[in-house]
Amino acid sequence: MLKSAVPEIHVSRSLAARDFYSDKLGFECVNSWRPDETKEDPCYMGFVRDGVRLQVTSFHDGVLGTSVYVYVDDVDALHAEFVARGVQNMTAVVDQTWGTREFGVTDPDRNKLRFGELRR
Repeated sequence: MLKSAVPEIHVSRSLAARDFYSDKLGFECVNSWRPDETKEDPCYMGFVRDGVRLQVTSFHDGVLGTSVYVYVDDVDALHAEFVARGVQNMTAVVDQTWGTREFGVTDPDRNKLRFGELRR
Protein backbone atom coordinates (compact mmCIF):
# COMPACT_ATOMS: atom_id res chain seq x y z
CA MET A 1 0.00 0.00 0.00
CA LEU A 2 1.32 3.44 -0.90
CA LYS A 3 1.75 5.84 2.03
CA SER A 4 3.32 9.02 0.66
CA ALA A 5 5.40 10.50 -2.11
CA VAL A 6 8.48 12.70 -1.77
CA PRO A 7 9.10 15.10 -4.66
CA GLU A 8 12.64 15.42 -5.98
CA ILE A 9 13.45 18.99 -7.00
CA HIS A 10 16.36 19.66 -9.37
CA VAL A 11 18.44 22.77 -8.70
CA SER A 12 21.55 24.29 -10.23
CA ARG A 13 23.43 25.12 -6.98
CA SER A 14 23.05 23.33 -3.66
CA LEU A 15 24.08 26.23 -1.39
CA ALA A 16 21.55 28.60 -2.98
CA ALA A 17 18.89 25.90 -2.70
CA ARG A 18 19.74 25.23 0.96
CA ASP A 19 19.43 28.96 1.71
CA PHE A 20 16.07 29.19 -0.05
CA TYR A 21 14.45 26.05 1.37
CA SER A 22 15.85 26.47 4.91
CA ASP A 23 16.16 30.22 5.50
CA LYS A 24 13.26 31.40 3.34
CA LEU A 25 10.71 28.57 3.49
CA GLY A 26 11.59 27.25 6.95
CA PHE A 27 12.39 23.63 6.01
CA GLU A 28 15.11 21.89 8.02
CA CYS A 29 17.90 20.23 6.04
CA VAL A 30 18.04 16.80 7.70
CA ASN A 31 20.61 15.15 5.45
CA SER A 32 22.97 15.86 2.60
CA TRP A 33 25.40 13.82 0.52
CA ARG A 34 28.15 14.79 -1.87
CA PRO A 35 30.32 12.26 -3.70
CA ASP A 36 33.24 14.68 -3.16
CA GLU A 37 32.93 16.56 0.15
CA THR A 38 35.52 19.11 -1.02
CA LYS A 39 33.09 20.40 -3.70
CA GLU A 40 29.80 22.25 -3.26
CA ASP A 41 28.11 20.30 -6.06
CA PRO A 42 26.72 17.89 -6.94
CA CYS A 43 24.74 17.41 -3.75
CA TYR A 44 21.61 15.57 -2.66
CA MET A 45 19.69 17.04 0.31
CA GLY A 46 16.63 16.08 2.32
CA PHE A 47 14.38 18.74 3.87
CA VAL A 48 11.52 18.39 6.37
CA ARG A 49 8.91 20.76 7.74
CA ASP A 50 5.82 19.69 9.70
CA GLY A 51 6.13 16.14 8.36
CA VAL A 52 6.40 17.25 4.71
CA ARG A 53 9.54 15.95 3.01
CA LEU A 54 11.33 17.32 -0.06
CA GLN A 55 14.43 15.93 -1.77
CA VAL A 56 16.59 18.52 -3.53
CA THR A 57 19.40 17.56 -5.90
CA SER A 58 22.04 19.36 -7.92
CA PHE A 59 23.06 16.15 -9.71
CA HIS A 60 22.56 16.60 -13.45
CA ASP A 61 20.24 13.63 -13.89
CA GLY A 62 17.07 15.61 -14.57
CA VAL A 63 15.83 18.92 -15.81
CA LEU A 64 15.06 22.09 -13.92
CA GLY A 65 11.42 23.06 -13.61
CA THR A 66 9.73 20.77 -11.06
CA SER A 67 6.27 21.57 -9.71
CA VAL A 68 5.20 20.53 -6.18
CA TYR A 69 1.85 20.95 -4.39
CA VAL A 70 1.89 21.00 -0.57
CA TYR A 71 -1.33 20.85 1.46
CA VAL A 72 -1.29 22.98 4.63
CA ASP A 73 -3.59 23.72 7.58
CA ASP A 74 -3.50 27.54 7.48
CA VAL A 75 -2.48 28.95 4.11
CA ASP A 76 -2.89 32.58 5.18
CA ALA A 77 -0.57 32.16 8.19
CA LEU A 78 2.04 30.42 6.01
CA HIS A 79 1.83 33.18 3.40
CA ALA A 80 2.30 35.82 6.13
CA GLU A 81 5.32 33.91 7.47
CA PHE A 82 6.92 33.80 4.02
CA VAL A 83 6.29 37.53 3.54
CA ALA A 84 8.00 38.19 6.90
CA ARG A 85 10.95 36.02 5.80
CA GLY A 86 11.34 38.11 2.64
CA VAL A 87 10.40 35.38 0.15
CA GLN A 88 10.45 36.75 -3.41
CA ASN A 89 8.58 35.47 -6.48
CA MET A 90 5.44 34.65 -4.52
CA THR A 91 1.81 35.03 -5.63
CA ALA A 92 -1.06 36.37 -3.56
CA VAL A 93 -3.38 33.96 -1.77
CA VAL A 94 -6.44 33.18 -3.91
CA ASP A 95 -9.61 31.11 -3.54
CA GLN A 96 -9.82 28.65 -6.42
CA THR A 97 -13.10 27.45 -7.94
CA TRP A 98 -12.10 23.82 -7.29
CA GLY A 99 -12.18 24.30 -3.51
CA THR A 100 -8.70 25.31 -2.40
CA ARG A 101 -7.22 28.53 -1.07
CA GLU A 102 -3.61 28.69 -2.26
CA PHE A 103 -0.53 30.64 -3.27
CA GLY A 104 2.62 29.86 -5.20
CA VAL A 105 6.36 30.36 -4.77
CA THR A 106 9.06 30.05 -7.42
CA ASP A 107 12.58 29.14 -6.27
CA PRO A 108 15.78 30.53 -7.85
CA ASP A 109 15.80 27.65 -10.39
CA ARG A 110 12.19 28.22 -11.52
CA ASN A 111 10.79 25.26 -9.55
CA LYS A 112 7.18 25.98 -8.62
CA LEU A 113 5.77 25.22 -5.17
CA ARG A 114 2.04 25.70 -4.50
CA PHE A 115 0.77 25.73 -0.93
CA GLY A 116 -2.95 25.12 -0.51
CA GLU A 117 -5.65 24.58 2.04
CA LEU A 118 -8.80 22.57 1.26
CA ARG A 119 -11.99 24.59 1.67
CA ARG A 120 -15.20 22.67 1.94
